[in-house]
Amino acid sequence: MASSSATSRLSVEDDVRVVVVRGPRGAHRELAGEGLGPRGTAIGIRLKLRPLERAAFFKEYGQKKLKYVIQSGSAAPGNAATRLEAYAVAGGQYVYGSYPEVDGLYSEQAGETNVRSRRQILDKLQQLIHERVMFGPVLEPAFLNGVGPRVQVHGLNAITSHAYSAPYEDLKLKGK
Repeated sequence: MASSSATSRLSVEDDVRVVVVRGPRGAHRELAGEGLGPRGTAIGIRLKLRPLERAAFFKEYGQKKLKYVIQSGSAAPGNAATRLEAYAVAGGQYVYGSYPEVDGLYSEQAGETNVRSRRQILDKLQQLIHERVMFGPVLEPAFLNGVGPRVQVHGLNAITSHAYSAPYEDLKLKGK
C-alpha cells in the first residue's frame, strides 16, 4: 500500500469513492485488484473494482482517461530510464502529472555519457519518485523455484536477476 502521506491525500473527503481500474487480465492482476478493496477499506478509502479488457485499458490509459487509482505494471524491455520515461517523466505515454525536479534529472541523465554519473543520477531520480509517493506498491511478485534431488546443475541465478532457471542448455541431471 502507499505510505501514510499518500493515504491522507486520498482520504481528505469524508466519503471518498476511489475506482481501481485494473489492467489486462492475468491471475496475479486479478488477485491483486480484488485484494485492494479490503485494504482500502481498512484505511478509510472505499474502493470499487472496474476491470477492463487489454485493448480498452491501454487505449484509455494512454489517452489519460482513467482516474483515481490505476493498477498497472511494466514488463517493458529496457533499463530504468526506459521505464521512467513512459511512467514518470512529463510527456510519457502513461504520465498523468510530473514534477519539474524529476523531469530535470531525467534530462540530465539522458545527456550523461559517464556510466557511473548516470547511475548516480538515476538513483537520485528513483529516490525522488519514492519520496514523492508517485506510485504505490500493491504487490511484489515472488518467483518461487524448487530444485529436486536429481538436479545436479539447476541454473538458478546463472543469469543475474533472472527469475527462472536458465539457460536451459546448461541444466544437468545427476546420473542414476
